[in-house]
Amino acid sequence: MMNLDWYHNLNKPFLNPPDWIFTPVWTILYVLILVAFIILLFNKVCKNKVKPIILFATQLILNLMWTPAFFYFQNIKLGFIIVFALWATILLTIRAFYKCSKVAAILLIPYFLWVSFALYLNFEILRLN
Repeated sequence: MMNLDWYHNLNKPFLNPPDWIFTPVWTILYVLILVAFIILLFNKVCKNKVKPIILFATQLILNLMWTPAFFYFQNIKLGFIIVFALWATILLTIRAFYKCSKVAAILLIPYFLWVSFALYLNFEILRLN
């Protein structure tokens, strides 16, 4: 279990949501991300799936890197760099998915919006601390 005392003692922006909101939001987002990826994989029309799959894997790795960087290493700046790279990679992933499946791309939009909000929060926490 991760010790969140460090995080709770940080100065946070006004729009910082309560802790309980993150688990249900991420659960929904991970379901949408998985469904989008399955739609891409089983799309028979799209012949070249290499780029979308590489981008998808890259954003997934960046997503998994953020929590240890921010919470375990308590490195707000590294967290910001990772979430910015994640944000940009999700945008590229949406574009690549769109070429194969509009539905798969649309399913990634809530993820992009949430990570956009996370980017703002991470920036503000960096600025305030």
